[in-house]
Amino acid sequence: MNADDENVLARGRVATRLPAADMDRARRFYSERLGLEPVDERPGGLLYRCGGTEFAVFRSTGASPGTFTQMGWEVDDLETAVSQLRRRGVVFEEVDVPGFRTRDGIAEIEGNYPSRGARGERAAWFRDSEGNLLGIGEPVA
Repeated sequence: MNADDENVLARGRVATRLPAADMDRARRFYSERLGLEPVDERPGGLLYRCGGTEFAVFRSTGASPGTFTQMGWEVDDLETAVSQLRRRGVVFEEVDVPGFRTRDGIAEIEGNYPSRGARGERAAWFRDSEGNLLGIGEPVA
């Protein structure tokens, strides 16, 4: 038995929570722009599943500052994902900061976590209807 066997959080699943000021607007965005439908809902909350993980959009009077990536998807083909989302009306952020910049909405990022077996990542970011900054990444072997 190792330390993680006794750690409740290490055995738990992680799920992202994204704030929304307008739940109807958020539902439309996730459906029309991302092609996602909630698998469950409760008053003030929508639950989505992607690739065996979950995220929820919840009614909040607070707002995300949108200054950092709040949630991201890892995909096998970033160009295809970006192209599909653009056709649905998603607008990708252009980033120009020390260390990397986007070209046509996609950034080449050096380095990746050694345990992932990749030498880098390609990434793109967009905002949902509520100002949450979301990302898409593709590991580069």
